[in-house]
Amino acid sequence: MITHGNEIKLFAGNSNRPLAEAIAKKLNTALGDVEVSRFSDGETNVHIAETVRGRDLFIIQSTSSPVNDNLMELLIMIDAAKRASAGRITAVMPYFGYARQDRKARSRDPISAKLVANLLTSAGADRVLTMDLHAAQIQGFFDIPVDNLLGGPTLYNYYANKLGDDFIVVSPDIGSVNRSRKVAERLGCPLAIIDKRRPKANVMEVMNIIGNVEGKRCLLVDDMIDTAGTIVQGAEALVKAGAKEIKACCTHAVLSGPAIERLKGSPIDELVMLDTILLPEEKRLPKMKILSTAEIWAAAIENVYLDKPMSKIYD
Repeated sequence: MITHGNEIKLFAGNSNRPLAEAIAKKLNTALGDVEVSRFSDGETNVHIAETVRGRDLFIIQSTSSPVNDNLMELLIMIDAAKRASAGRITAVMPYFGYARQDRKARSRDPISAKLVANLLTSAGADRVLTMDLHAAQIQGFFDIPVDNLLGGPTLYNYYANKLGDDFIVVSPDIGSVNRSRKVAERLGCPLAIIDKRRPKANVMEVMNIIGNVEGKRCLLVDDMIDTAGTIVQGAEALVKAGAKEIKACCTHAVLSGPAIERLKGSPIDELVMLDTILLPEEKRLPKMKILSTAEIWAAAIENVYLDKPMSKIYD
């Protein structure tokens, strides 16, 4: 039987300590005392240094790079809390890794998102809080409650006062159309779509643009930017089609491999991202702007603890 005591306990792994600390500050509390270290062979070692018996635990950890290390940290922290008789354990995952492998695209492919869901449940998580899953159907991979928070409202608010008659929202591919349409509707702007073909992973070839972007200020909207190939080639296609200004935004700035070099030389004037993934200083460019999500996470954690509806966050 799941019960929870009269105290929230927040713990954090090593993936995004600044965000975890900001969330704790919003909740007027402090992060719990947990030691996360490595044995000499690289194995993760976790010790929770305070009592959690019967408490409502929230473990904050993005499964971003190094993905496997951060995932194991989260799983072992959940297991430690479960064995310490925590009342209820919520995995707070600002960025849910392995979400791109949500189906068998080819024969003999894994469905890694389902595997991670199973691992979290087996470790002892009672609930998952995450944001902008790459595929919304991943919520159905779990047999425990999953709250998929929205990063869009934070981005809407940022762009709300930067509009004009020449502003247009652009989906960088067909898969992002629903997300981009919601942004366009919220901002009251028209929508354009970049139709592309992807011959293989992380390689994108633009085919054509659906909609008129000539003389427009364009905003490319995506849930994540990984190697930046899609977003940069999309921006270049918009320039060729006559766009006069290119902006881009995303929830998750993965920015792996050649992403930074591509963005440096791209026609993108501004890239706005949320802080679900900790971006090292050496990867930050003058054209980047990072928006905080701490307030959303704090509200979500409070609503889970008090058994209030999550929809109130966006009212």
